[in-house]
Amino acid sequence: KARIAAYKICWSLGCFDSDILAAMDSAVSDGVDVISLSLSYGGTPLHENTLAIAAFAAMEKGIFVSTSAGNYGALYKSISRGIPWALTVGASTVDRRFAGTVVLGDGTTVDGGSLYIGEPLSTKQLRLALLDDCQNDTLLGRNKKNIVVCLGLADASYLTDLEIAVRDARLPGAIFISHSYYLEDFAKFTFPATLVPTGGDGQRILDYINKTSNPTASLQFRRTVLGKKPAPAVAQYSSRGPSLSCPDVLKPDIVAPGSLILAASDPYSFVLGEDNYSPFKILHGTSMACPHAAAVAAMLKVLHPDWSPAAVRSAMMTTASPLDNTGSPISDPVSNGAASPLAMGSGHLDPNRALDPGLVYDAGVDDYVGFLCAMNYTEQQIRTIVRSKNVTKRGSCSGASPLPDLNYPSFIAYFDPDEGSSGATANGTVREFHRTVTNVADGAWAYTARVTELDGFKISVNPHRLVFEGKGEKRSFTVRIVGHRKLNDYDVVHGALSWVDGEGKHVVRSPVVATTHNLPDTD
Repeated sequence: KARIAAYKICWSLGCFDSDILAAMDSAVSDGVDVISLSLSYGGTPLHENTLAIAAFAAMEKGIFVSTSAGNYGALYKSISRGIPWALTVGASTVDRRFAGTVVLGDGTTVDGGSLYIGEPLSTKQLRLALLDDCQNDTLLGRNKKNIVVCLGLADASYLTDLEIAVRDARLPGAIFISHSYYLEDFAKFTFPATLVPTGGDGQRILDYINKTSNPTASLQFRRTVLGKKPAPAVAQYSSRGPSLSCPDVLKPDIVAPGSLILAASDPYSFVLGEDNYSPFKILHGTSMACPHAAAVAAMLKVLHPDWSPAAVRSAMMTTASPLDNTGSPISDPVSNGAASPLAMGSGHLDPNRALDPGLVYDAGVDDYVGFLCAMNYTEQQIRTIVRSKNVTKRGSCSGASPLPDLNYPSFIAYFDPDEGSSGATANGTVREFHRTVTNVADGAWAYTARVTELDGFKISVNPHRLVFEGKGEKRSFTVRIVGHRKLNDYDVVHGALSWVDGEGKHVVRSPVVATTHNLPDTD
């Protein structure tokens, strides 16, 4: 069992820094174990970021903080926060669809997406009419007894206009064929309609219409379809990294279910622009993904009460899956290809595997402060974050590492086209990382490094084998990434480093990214 404590930080006029700090300080004082923070807070420097400051205080007390990545879409650097001492969660789709099912005249069934809850529960078998222009009142008027098929392949605004035009025409049914990532926004139909993703399902409907002299179909609603494939995918709206406030830490950390989530809701509230009279609501966003991760963190804290927040985060990251339910890499609907770690972090949250990660990348207050020193934060700025007169136990940044290299379960290396020969050797440009892992499994274990190479780069790990005699032992290693190619401003090259034990029980996987600081943040 878990007890939930709710703290109100947002009001009709907005969310204010003073309320955020007060609520988080209250949560810390109340002794909570996990804080779920679904708030949007732009890419401000960490010492000016209220969430970062409050999250640091929580981390000091051993409290795990989960934050949402933001819903600013597919552009690089759109992630709303990149707090290195908190988990940053992006959103993914799920393998469930609230279906509006199309039954074609030849018996073929196609599951679209629809949250229509009105009457009728299903339509009669009616003629299908593919319209050239679903905003044309004359064409709509000619099809008062037909189910119309509309292509909405432009932007969301165009699809909205189509939906309004068809709704106002009061037709017996409609099928909108559009991009799958519009399901979240356009499934809440107030008339008998369904949205069918373009591609396989949408093309089957179009092929049937084009090959049949009298095409017909019926629509069925209030159905839930499980096991949809492929899933999960990165949600189109989920913000992408790198983080502007902390680019030297790869963000987001993971993705978790965020699309078409059945969420508890105040039945007397006006939520997200919609009247709501139910204790539940279908919502989407990284604000839905964030509490999923927070719940898994709470489970881990119960089973491993001695783990630090960094250890909990590490367990969730290194066991996350980069594959969907077809065994293929998790996809990104924006690129129409495999998702990069800048979209999905380490992968999709896997609660069962996180219970026994084998190894963890741990970090504490002094590690984060040393990292801030290496990022050239002034001692005054660091004091703002740590809320202490002394920056570190040493009292200053003197002696801190000159490179921003945090003991984190992921790697991001920048190879800028205009850096010249800086950091270069005869064999290429080099980036080097130092990491320490702790054995959290009972008994003795031996791990071997397994590398998924980056195109045009060479990754070396030293030592290549780590041996642990017992639980709690630590071992350190170095990762060198040597660039043998020049990256342009749009390049994001990625691979992975996995530590695999001899029994095959633990695979401790970390994403590795090579890119440039010049990634565009606009279309």
